[in-house]
Amino acid sequence: MSFISDMYSKHQEAFLYIFFGGLTTLVTWASYAAFVWSGIELNMSNILSWIFGVTFAFIVNKWYVFQSKTIEHKKVAKEATLFYLARIFTGVIAWVLFPILLWIGMDQSILGTEGFLAKIVVSVIEIALNWVLSKYIIF
Repeated sequence: MSFISDMYSKHQEAFLYIFFGGLTTLVTWASYAAFVWSGIELNMSNILSWIFGVTFAFIVNKWYVFQSKTIEHKKVAKEATLFYLARIFTGVIAWVLFPILLWIGMDQSILGTEGFLAKIVVSVIEIALNWVLSKYIIF
């Protein structure tokens, strides 16, 4: 058990980012599936699920991953602005990449949800880019 404790204490931020990144991904995927199942078009479902995921990610990254406890309005506004701008940047990449992946044939259904393979691939790319931006620019 000591090895696990040592690894966690040395890499706590990375573990928390992975954990909350996983939860963010689940929020995004679940909301995407809910939108698709409710009859919303695939690209619009992708955009709406992105908004849900970004909002959740800001809260957990600020408070738990990077432990930015500031409540001063200007500092929170700066963090939020940078966070959302970074997510808009990676969101644009996802919005461009998602239909391309559908077009090249990654439109397979997974768990009964059309286009989910493309959604998974886009999510993996977004997670990596978001970590770099959050770690080195935002927090």
